[in-house]
Amino acid sequence: MPAGQLLYEGKAKQIYETENEKELLMKYKDDATAFDGQKKGVIQDKGIVNNRVTNLLFRLLEIEGIETHLIKQIDDRNSLVKNLQIIPVEVVTRNVVAGSLAQRIGKEEGFPLPTPIIELYYKNDDLHDPMINEYHARAMGWATDEQLKAIQGQALKINKVLQKLFDSINIILVDFKLEFGIYEGRVILADEISPDTCRLWDRDSFEKLDKDRFRRNLGQEAEAYQEVAKRIETALSK
Repeated sequence: MPAGQLLYEGKAKQIYETENEKELLMKYKDDATAFDGQKKGVIQDKGIVNNRVTNLLFRLLEIEGIETHLIKQIDDRNSLVKNLQIIPVEVVTRNVVAGSLAQRIGKEEGFPLPTPIIELYYKNDDLHDPMINEYHARAMGWATDEQLKAIQGQALKINKVLQKLFDSINIILVDFKLEFGIYEGRVILADEISPDTCRLWDRDSFEKLDKDRFRRNLGQEAEAYQEVAKRIETALSK
């Protein structure tokens, strides 16, 4: 499918128009960034892996009753998706203390949470995606009460589905980021779910299999991403 005009370019993807105004072409890049773009690099074939992993996980979520923006995978790097009005509120679901949460609450990384924690962030690169709460979202008009209820409810359901999958492939789903949008009046899942947007630890070795390998200069990022994809493909092919 030939790409139309470039509409948006983010840190990890490019979005192009198509002949159908209700559909967009999403292209995954190999570029890697961390710390609000202060660290930049390239992870070999990251875009290919993230496209494949996202499509596998989104298809699984569709089966479980979670509507997503995915229409179909076009090729290794490109997917056709629904043209959404993105809700500028990112949802982070946490099952284990890690990253910024460890710093904020003074707990060591790896502390398992008795119940999931949901955090909201204002999606704005210029402001470095600050943490917000429901009151901010409502007052600023970023999301309605109904939309906030929908995205948080879906985030918890997605968490259950993904935890079950990752448990089956010996991976701890530490935390992950989600984005949502409005399509024909419905709140549906957007963006991606991949080693870029999740923290994933091997259950036996606690080896990091995600973007933290890039953030923390651990090396072997490409191998870690490929390992996640291989395990997911094996589990979902059964």
